[in-house]
Amino acid sequence: MKRIFIGSEATASGDATAYELAHHYRRILPDVFGPRHSALTLADRTTAAWLWSKREGVISGLAASALHGARWVADDAPIEVNWANNRVPAGVVTTRDTLLPGEVSSIAGMPVTTVDRTAFDLARRGPVGQAVARLDALARTTHFMADDVRAVARRHPRVRGLRRVGRLLDLVDAGAESPKETWLRLLLIDAGFPRPQTQIPVLGTDGRPRYFLDMGWEDEMIAVEYDGEEHRERTRFKRDIVRSEYLAQLRWTLIRVVAGDRPPDITRRVGRAWASR
Repeated sequence: MKRIFIGSEATASGDATAYELAHHYRRILPDVFGPRHSALTLADRTTAAWLWSKREGVISGLAASALHGARWVADDAPIEVNWANNRVPAGVVTTRDTLLPGEVSSIAGMPVTTVDRTAFDLARRGPVGQAVARLDALARTTHFMADDVRAVARRHPRVRGLRRVGRLLDLVDAGAESPKETWLRLLLIDAGFPRPQTQIPVLGTDGRPRYFLDMGWEDEMIAVEYDGEEHRERTRFKRDIVRSEYLAQLRWTLIRVVAGDRPPDITRRVGRAWASR
């Protein structure tokens, strides 16, 4: 029997009894069951939502982006299913969007919105910063083309959120390696700095890229990086010291941002670096 399954089908086929469903499995959604003692992954919950829709819904939005390979999607994220149903259980969100031919693909046996359609939906919904971070994550793994997403938008001239799609697509950058890097990039743009380049290569003595900088301005030799928790590990910390010394030798100005840094302080530090150049 599969890890996630419909309970009534399992009892009808003899794969499980009502007693076994109640005592050996856990009810995830109405008539949908899974393992009792192991944590549910996002993939588990996505499968459960599709089975709950009687295999009629189309996985879309954030869950679709994860199926296409996007990172940084939490296991407890709401599962969006394009399916008409007003009695929606917790953890599932239903939509009734029109899906045209060519806007649905198949992953793991489930109907899923295509990459371009998924990007279109992500661009229409949620706070701008969050939407751009989700688009960045999808772009990093799929390398979707903004013009292809705009083509989807032209086929849906009356949907909610359409007016902001083009603006958000202009902000997408596949070089972002985390939502915090997206946040930092948007902060710098909103503060009036030129749009920073991402993943700037720094060459070693052999002429090959030795390091990549999160973002910055190569002509000015100013870089801005977000340091997450992993930078506090001893081995990583030692590597960062060697890296910082090498960048200083090349006369790069490196501004490191950590959790808790206030946006005005960050932009002020970057501003001082620009003034010094």
